[in-house]
Amino acid sequence: MTAVKDFLFGLLALILPGFGAPTGPIYNGYVEADYVYVAPSGAGRIVSILAAEGDTVTEGQLLLKLEETAQTEALRSAEAGVAVAKANLDNLQTGSREAEIEVIRASLHKAYADQTLAQTTLDRSSALQARGLVPPAQVDTDRANLDRAVAQIEQLQAQLKVAELPARDAQRLAAEASLDMAIAQAAIAKSNLDDRTIQAPVAGIVDRVYFDAGEVAATGAPILSLFPPGRLKAIFFIPEPERSGVRVGDLLSVTCDGCDDGITARITYMASDPQYTPPIIYSREERARLVFRAEALLEHADGLLPGQPVTLRPAP
Repeated sequence: MTAVKDFLFGLLALILPGFGAPTGPIYNGYVEADYVYVAPSGAGRIVSILAAEGDTVTEGQLLLKLEETAQTEALRSAEAGVAVAKANLDNLQTGSREAEIEVIRASLHKAYADQTLAQTTLDRSSALQARGLVPPAQVDTDRANLDRAVAQIEQLQAQLKVAELPARDAQRLAAEASLDMAIAQAAIAKSNLDDRTIQAPVAGIVDRVYFDAGEVAATGAPILSLFPPGRLKAIFFIPEPERSGVRVGDLLSVTCDGCDDGITARITYMASDPQYTPPIIYSREERARLVFRAEALLEHADGLLPGQPVTLRPAP
C-alpha cells in the first residue's frame, strides 16, 4: 500500500502543484537496465549461437561463432611470411651456407695445385731454354700459365672471405624490419581469427537474441544483449522548482509494488536541458511544465525488472 500511495501522491503532485500529503518531494519513474550489447568486430555469417534468451552466462563464456575460413587462410599466409622473413634474416646474419663455402675452398685447393704445377713447368722450360732445347716462346707461355694460376688463387681467396662475412648492416636492418612486419601481420591475422569466436564480456542474463544461425551480421551490429546484475537504474523527472535542490550523488529511497524495503538509488545524472512534459503515461494534461530527466543507480535492487514503475524520495 505504501508504494501505491507514494506513487499516487507523486503523480498528483506532478499534475496539481500545491497538492500535498507526504512531506518532501516525491518523484515517479521507472526502472531501466544498462544492457551490454554483444556485436562482432567484423561482418560475417553466423555459424552458431550458443545461448538462448533467458540463459544465465558467465564472463568469458562462449556465445557466438562466426564463419572463419578466410581468417584461417589469412593466418596461414601470414605465418608463412614470418618463416620466409626469418630464413632471409638468418641467411644474411650467417653469410653463405657451409656447402657453398666448401665448394670455394675446394676450388682454392685446386688453384694451389695448379700454381705448383705451373711453377714446376716454368722452371723446367726455363732450364731447357737456357740449354737451347726449347724456344723462348715456350717459356713465355709457361710463365703466363703461372700468372694465371696466381690470379685464380687471389680471386678464390677473395670469394672465400666474402662468403664467410655476414651481411652489411643496411641489408641486415632491412631484413629485421621485414621480419618485424611479418610478425605484426601474423598477429593481426591471429586477432582477426580469434574475433570470429565471441565470449561474454560480462556475466549476466541473455535478454534478447536478434539474429539466427546462418544470417549475416554486419560489423558492430548487436547479435544479442546481456542484462548484467546490478546494472539497473531509475529514470525519473524532477519539476523545475525542485531542480536546484537536487544534486548528483544524492541518495533516494525507492518503493514499488511488491518490492522489499530498503531499496535505495544514488543520482548519477541530471539533464541540463529541460523537457516540456514527462512521458505521456505520467501526465496527459499539463504539457507546459518544465521537468528535468534524471537517472539514479539502484542499490540492493534484487527483484526489480526493467520497465517496472517506481517512486523515489530523498532518503532520510
